[in-house]
Amino acid sequence: MAKAIHSMIRVLDEARSVDFYGRAFGLRVADRLDFEKFTLVYLSNPETEFEIELTINKDREQPYDLGDGYGHLAVSVADLAAEHARFAAEGLNPRKLVEFAPDGKLVGRFFFVADPDGYEIEVLERAGRFK
Repeated sequence: MAKAIHSMIRVLDEARSVDFYGRAFGLRVADRLDFEKFTLVYLSNPETEFEIELTINKDREQPYDLGDGYGHLAVSVADLAAEHARFAAEGLNPRKLVEFAPDGKLVGRFFFVADPDGYEIEVLERAGRFK
């Protein structure tokens, strides 16, 4: 059976992205592969083997156009309110806490935050199917 191992995103500024993902999600550089025209940086933490792969194209000077097809990455946390407060204190600009409860049944609690390149990340409270 297939195993998800990473998701790649293109970023403009390596240091800015590494700082954001470190402060926001405790992700650290697990590996860095430097090539002539691009660099790959793999970020991870002890919670999971899944990694975020940052691709930095060395000749790129303009921000990437994310278009209208990009969805989001998602992470889960034990204490959503505490993480929301921590994000705010870090100046990471989390959006409002949301309780998604169609038909009155709670499906999930979450907030969204955007990384420095505009990629959306959903931060979900660990419960139900979101572990």
